[in-house]
Amino acid sequence: PPQIKEEEEELCTSQEGEQLVLKQETDTFMLTPTNEEKQLVLKQETDTFMLTPTNEERYGSEPEQNSDHQLLSHNFPVADSQDQKESKDVDPGSKTHCNTQTGKKSLTCDTCEKVFKNKSKLKIHRRHHTGEKPYSCKICGKAFRYNSMKLHMRTHTGEKPYSCNTCGEKFSRASTLKNHLRIHTGEKPYFCETCGKRFRTSTGLLIHMRTHTGEKPYTCNICGKKFSDNSAFSKHTRTHTGEKPYSCSTCGEKFSNRPILKSHLRTHTDEKPYFCETCGKCLRSSKGLLIHMRTHTGEKPYTCNTCGKKFNNQSALTKHTRTHIDQKPYFCETCGKGFSTSSILLVHMRIHTGEKPYSCETCGKGFTTRTRLLVHMRIHTGEKPYSCETCGKGFSTSTRLLVHMRTHTDEKPYSCEECGKGFTTRSILLVHMRIHTGEKPYFCATCGKGFRTCSASLVHMRNHTSEKPPQH
Repeated sequence: PPQIKEEEEELCTSQEGEQLVLKQETDTFMLTPTNEEKQLVLKQETDTFMLTPTNEERYGSEPEQNSDHQLLSHNFPVADSQDQKESKDVDPGSKTHCNTQTGKKSLTCDTCEKVFKNKSKLKIHRRHHTGEKPYSCKICGKAFRYNSMKLHMRTHTGEKPYSCNTCGEKFSRASTLKNHLRIHTGEKPYFCETCGKRFRTSTGLLIHMRTHTGEKPYTCNICGKKFSDNSAFSKHTRTHTGEKPYSCSTCGEKFSNRPILKSHLRTHTDEKPYFCETCGKCLRSSKGLLIHMRTHTGEKPYTCNTCGKKFNNQSALTKHTRTHIDQKPYFCETCGKGFSTSSILLVHMRIHTGEKPYSCETCGKGFTTRTRLLVHMRIHTGEKPYSCETCGKGFSTSTRLLVHMRTHTDEKPYSCEECGKGFTTRSILLVHMRIHTGEKPYFCATCGKGFRTCSASLVHMRNHTSEKPPQH
């Protein structure tokens, strides 16, 4: 089975053997490869900004054998000549072929039949099959197939020598900067021949192609779940180990992967760099924008295998799936109650702490979640964005509309296990169940009398205060 690698950015960059050529009017920066690391050499003679990958980055990826590689070979012909000077001994796990037109020899991997033009690339490739990782970090012990130790060490030192001239963001690798620059330029040079979708990186295209082929080469040894890319596999593995290696420098909250941390940091800065061109709504992450766009297109690509219900994002499907198997992996340490998601547990914990971090600017009322605050604000604005298609009645929340629709369909999805009586909502069923259990959780503070519902206790309290009930 595959081993857990670095985050997605490291996976992508290790596979990017590419070169960036950007024309500028003045200064030139040329990065030329050495045996182990790129060095920055200032040039003032031409007007070219050129990034070239290290030997490890060039040989760490097989997919990129296109014009980018040809350009690299053109700029540095010595590299190819050095490869040709290597030992002529054929690797036991390979076959040698000769091109009759050019007279050049090529080597083929015996395991997967992939063709390489020199022994060094084949040798590195074969480590994917053998699992060999001859290079290891002395600090954390992580092993690598390629001699990319200097690049890896930047994860410990925090060094980021490459910066974007447009937004100032810094990167530890030249190839990561190159991919980032395409966000500003909009360039997507890689496209899927099946559906035409375009991508900024060859890795993105490779992972996308698996949606057509159904290939999922990464398998979890614990639960058997399969994944199409190594990054998703690594993130999933942390759900079993509980590892959260990324922490927020502002509040200390920890996260299982870097993109979630990056999105979280924007909650402190209130930065929302992604905006919807349809409605103008701004979002903190590109993934959030993608999911939001589906509210306009109506796309729901995730389907429940049990009931067939469709969802516009994977997270919503995962939460829904737990309703069928009654899975509640998150537990409250105070009362022991279980929850299907960590976010619901976090909201629940505020019951014990009394925390209400969201306040109404109009009346000052506090709420435990942002959603409840938004719903409350509609009381002040009178907004009712959800309308019944049958009778036209408006509602402030989609949940209230859903319950209302059952008055037209006569649907009663919640049934009492004791008497079989059906109800339109779970809350009404819970109140009904108290008839059978005798539970009366609401008590009068004056006389101690118990009631099944909050509303019944409030009506009773008026007997003590002589307050008259509201007239309808």
